[in-house]
Amino acid sequence: MADQELTWQGAVVRWDRQLFDVVARRHWPGADRVLPRLGRAANHGVLWGGAAVALAAFGSARARKAAVRGAASLALASATINTVGKWSVRRPRPLLEGVPAVRQLATQPQTTSFPSGHSASAFAFTAGLALESPGWGAALAPVAASVAFSRVYTGVHYPSDVLAGAALGVAAGFVVDRLARDAKEARIVPGAERRAVGVPALPDGAGLTVVVNTASGTAAAVRLDVLRARLPEAEVIECGGPELAAALESAASRATVLGVCGGDGTVNAAATAALRAGVPLAVFPGGTLNHFAMDLGLGGIEDTCRALAAGHAVHIGVGRFTPGPEGRSGHFLNTFSIGAYPELLGHRLHWAPRIGGGPAALLAAWRVLRSQRPVPLRLAGRPRKVWLLFAGNGTYHGTGPTPRRRDDLGEGLLDVRLVHGGGRPGPRLLAAALAGPLTRSPVHAATRLRSLRIGDIPPGTPLAYDGEYAQAPPGLVLDALPDALTVYRPQA
Repeated sequence: MADQELTWQGAVVRWDRQLFDVVARRHWPGADRVLPRLGRAANHGVLWGGAAVALAAFGSARARKAAVRGAASLALASATINTVGKWSVRRPRPLLEGVPAVRQLATQPQTTSFPSGHSASAFAFTAGLALESPGWGAALAPVAASVAFSRVYTGVHYPSDVLAGAALGVAAGFVVDRLARDAKEARIVPGAERRAVGVPALPDGAGLTVVVNTASGTAAAVRLDVLRARLPEAEVIECGGPELAAALESAASRATVLGVCGGDGTVNAAATAALRAGVPLAVFPGGTLNHFAMDLGLGGIEDTCRALAAGHAVHIGVGRFTPGPEGRSGHFLNTFSIGAYPELLGHRLHWAPRIGGGPAALLAAWRVLRSQRPVPLRLAGRPRKVWLLFAGNGTYHGTGPTPRRRDDLGEGLLDVRLVHGGGRPGPRLLAAALAGPLTRSPVHAATRLRSLRIGDIPPGTPLAYDGEYAQAPPGLVLDALPDALTVYRPQA
């Protein structure tokens, strides 16, 4: 057995060296100028970090998410290689005899050879990227393969080092993908909302009209074929842009149940239409973040189809601000705010069509933190200056003035948080973000209310609700509407 094992290991070593020598002897036109430089660019993950920054700055929301997955996969692969891989198998670097001097690196690596860290980083980043955005993964796959091949070409790794590193990198991508899916599943937990009775069951979708916002988040990639197969009698309307609100109003007026596929802003518009028409709402998550659907406990189209077929639904509370857009009441399922966030959102919406979403967000943050002044308001009859006024529909858990998650969408309370004016907005907002959700501090206050009157709002002050942007009126009232809307959700 020992002789057989030795023979097997020897055969692998001979094959490895023979393939290394083949690469060394062969002339690769143009490679002498490109591959060594490409390998150096990938030192310490610089190449992949630059790619992640570029995707985050200039890519879509899905590309930014993919860049984060890729960076996390790279970090995991690098940590594994440098702590376990390099020290478990202390393989010497290849001898450079036969490798042309023009290919050799000016500074030879001092670490052990097995496995290849460059290959692991390249394939980890690309695999993490591809599992979230296959298009970007396919675009960068040739670059990753070239980086891996450059390690053999320049004589610093055997082929098996590169293959092992690439395999470990791909494995890291799958591990990060699994962890992300587990975190999402843990986040999607049904709350304690009161169960609705007498809600119609629509096993084949008859009486359901679903409006799909084709311009919303990832709605275009949502598997509508599943919806049509599970609910063949449902009416499906695909639209986007200015005609969306009218399509929702029309669908709500004639449907037994109004369905919507889109992000939080689209779901907000559908909820408003359903409230006015007095019909239940079925939410098919189709946005980038899907805060409302996740807090409700909906993981995807299948969950909503199952709830519709069984007639399972719950009552949820809705936040209202009066007056709202066009003089009518506005509603929010997630959040309402005045101050820094609406200012940032306004700048981003202004610049995004010209320079892209990522650069627009950076420019908006710079403009807000550099030039914004606190907003003078009258809150419950008392004059205040605030950097941010936040109101959540239900109690949010987590620190600071920004939303995290809710355990109960039916409690009928507003989670109100203030970042007091004074000082500079950046340090104040950061200090508030580090404070507890319902604590008081010199910069931050938080409480829960049924209603709040806001007056003396300066002209031109923007407000934001569920990611939508509008100009605030001189005064308004925020209040919570308990059990105002019926929404389909599978039983817990």
